[in-house]
Amino acid sequence: MSINVKEKRLNRGFTLIELLVVIAIIAILIGLLLPAVQKVREASTRAQCANNLKQMGIAAHAHHNTFNVLPSAGIGWTDAVPEFMGVGNPIGGPGQKAGALYQMLPYLEYESTYRGSGAATVADCQINAIKAVIKIYFCPSRRAPKELPPTGSWYGPSGTYAHGPTDYAASSNNTTALDGTNGAIAFGYTGLRFAQISDGTSNTLMFGEKRMDITNIGSYQSDDNEGYTCGWDHDAARSTNSLPLPDGRLGTNAGGNIFGSSHSGGANFVMVDGSVKFISYNLTLATFQALGTVGKGEVNNDY
Repeated sequence: MSINVKEKRLNRGFTLIELLVVIAIIAILIGLLLPAVQKVREASTRAQCANNLKQMGIAAHAHHNTFNVLPSAGIGWTDAVPEFMGVGNPIGGPGQKAGALYQMLPYLEYESTYRGSGAATVADCQINAIKAVIKIYFCPSRRAPKELPPTGSWYGPSGTYAHGPTDYAASSNNTTALDGTNGAIAFGYTGLRFAQISDGTSNTLMFGEKRMDITNIGSYQSDDNEGYTCGWDHDAARSTNSLPLPDGRLGTNAGGNIFGSSHSGGANFVMVDGSVKFISYNLTLATFQALGTVGKGEVNNDY
């Protein structure tokens, strides 16, 4: 009886060696493609982060158009509670003690949050603002928009409520220049006018990404607890006296009062003129310090 060779070949399956070769090829392809996919994803999230800062820059300009000053950094962390004249009626402009990120809410399509989200009392208006999650204040490379868990009040209205954090901070706390004219852009209670920024609006930082210890991200840390409404505090204001650094599992429960990000190579910033720049971690310290002041006459050419 003859054997049909063609039929025998059609019925033959993969050998173990052939199967292992195929698996190895697939693994190699995945290994080659994964970095490319990660690179594309990071480029996308970095661009989204830059757009967040762009919108913040536009909002700051709108605030200046309304009140003739940029939003201020308030006075201190204890002034993280938005000031209201009555239910649904927050103080606008220089009289507002809560920080810049709260003051800009009406220009970021968060008018309702700014006014207390329809609460019946001033205290509840304040709580609603403090616990609000403002999507634009989160960098997608670091974390998804989410409130910090409810905790007892250590300032402001009594009770237990959440806090809305932020991944961005105003350029402030610059100990090389702590006066209202030559100091950092968001320093002080009254805010600054464009005319006071004699270094040039394109050479002066306004907001940027803040460095964080990501070990316990999502829980209360010393620079991620009062939330976005606070003023002159490390939650929402950072210094240019140290170069920006990448996030890390630092074990410090804080980012060190400096700028930084979860991006590779640098961090996003918005200048006073509204332009967004990606600033390298390798920038010289002298240049970065100069970017943090408004009227000291420094010339910045290497960023």
